[in-house]
Amino acid sequence: MPEFLSDNKKYYTPVEYVFAKIGGTYKMPILWRVKDKSWRYSELKKNISNISDRMLSKNLKELCSDGFLKKTIIPEVPVKVEYSMTEKGKNTIPIISFLRDYGFSLMKEDGIIEDKKKDSQKRV
Repeated sequence: MPEFLSDNKKYYTPVEYVFAKIGGTYKMPILWRVKDKSWRYSELKKNISNISDRMLSKNLKELCSDGFLKKTIIPEVPVKVEYSMTEKGKNTIPIISFLRDYGFSLMKEDGIIEDKKKDSQKRV
């Protein structure tokens, strides 16, 4: 495949492009949690281990601007903000699920875990 440009960044493969959009330490865990229900910022912050406010804000902003998540502002006092999955975001879940299962398989093979059932279903 020939190289291509998107947002002034050069990509060499479609896989590289996908990982630029949903890869990294926190994007897939965020998408995994938001797949079933809307989440508030503070709920995500409490539920995702070791994520800083800066990283959560950055990743949520990117996922929203790329169309994977929708940000809804609820005019209450104080203002309530919720993040929910878009159709584009829903399309990532089978991919994340496959990568998650493959990760568990590799971890089991490498002796890191005994059985994937021992790990939380919320983790990616």
